[in-house]
Amino acid sequence: MIHTKRYKYETHMHTREASACAKNTGAELALAHIKAGYAGIIVTDHFFNGNTAIPEFLPWEERVNLFCKGYENAKKAAEPYPFHVFFGWEYAFDGTEFLTYGLDKTFLFSHPDMLSWTPEEYCYRVRKSGGFISHAHPFREASYIPEIRLYPSLVDAVEVYNGRNIKPYNDKAIKYAEEYSLLQTAGSDTHYTDEIIGIGMEFYRELSDIRDFIDAVKRGEFTICTRP
Repeated sequence: MIHTKRYKYETHMHTREASACAKNTGAELALAHIKAGYAGIIVTDHFFNGNTAIPEFLPWEERVNLFCKGYENAKKAAEPYPFHVFFGWEYAFDGTEFLTYGLDKTFLFSHPDMLSWTPEEYCYRVRKSGGFISHAHPFREASYIPEIRLYPSLVDAVEVYNGRNIKPYNDKAIKYAEEYSLLQTAGSDTHYTDEIIGIGMEFYRELSDIRDFIDAVKRGEFTICTRP
């Protein structure tokens, strides 16, 4: 079967509401992706153990509600358009980061102890609950990453193309995913509207929800869009 129309999705992006490093709001980013021709986005703000904008002294439930604002504002802004906004997050452990898909606010509310989990425990609990984990930019070298840690038996996928990585980091990620037969994802790692240059994943059909995204990744129904 020949697929003519493609649907591009951003799988890794941050909003000002929840990520301290982001410049634009969820609404601004949603509208910018619509203008750029995307079919949808997955909001993956930095969780509380990453570069978060959420104060740590607040009660857990309030922190979670604030954390979800970027996603919720993006979803509301996109309502008048044929555009999808899905929820995820980027969980961190001392610089090692996991893009987490398929779970919702209820999971976060139910686990106020999750900041104390080891990477092994986090991956186990997320996947047992039906979540899907892609190891974000696993070979990135940066001041906030003291060492490269790999967990091929604990994750579902590897982010093999990250728009903020230099080519050697992405090349290593591709080789790693292939060596361990891990699924592959790709994203811009967008923090600003002016970073939207066409990176992401193109699917052969429109995705209805985050579970549909996960299923399509598992079936390999996509192509990776790299820097033009």
